[in-house]
Amino acid sequence: MIYLAEGPRVALRYISLQDFEELAALHEESAELLARWMPGPPILTYEDFERYLARFDGPLNEGFLICLRDTGAIVGRVNVNHIIRGTHQSATIGYSAYATTTGRGYMTEGLGLLVGHAFEEMELHRLEANIQPANTASLRLIERVGFQREGYSPNFQFIDGAWRDHERWAITVEMTLGS
Repeated sequence: MIYLAEGPRVALRYISLQDFEELAALHEESAELLARWMPGPPILTYEDFERYLARFDGPLNEGFLICLRDTGAIVGRVNVNHIIRGTHQSATIGYSAYATTTGRGYMTEGLGLLVGHAFEEMELHRLEANIQPANTASLRLIERVGFQREGYSPNFQFIDGAWRDHERWAITVEMTLGS
């Protein structure tokens, strides 16, 4: 397995077609957990997974998995979306943990690896995350990784049948220097 970055317990790698069965099982077992927070239905069919992966074919989005270093088991997923180059060098991130892997610090470690990869290898300068105010676990996670709250976006995204407010959090290269 080729990892892009490794921490003490988890590692970061690109998502691929070979991940379908494991991810479909994780999505199915976590459907209730994720429904309130994720846009769209869980990806359960191979065709849906192929369509999902197709979004990473161009330069605007990258898809990653957070895996246990010792076994390679998937513990989380993170996308770097809407990559803007030029004078911005920025992107938004979206991520999810799964019912059987939450509460163990895997996502904190994995998102830390993702931030380092985005700033060093992808040469981005800023990452943004948009999180529903009621998603306290995700808000605590993003804060632990070093993001700072920048604002509030009413009716930001259509999720679970309604337009949902989100808090806007961001981190820049400068915020990670010396840490």
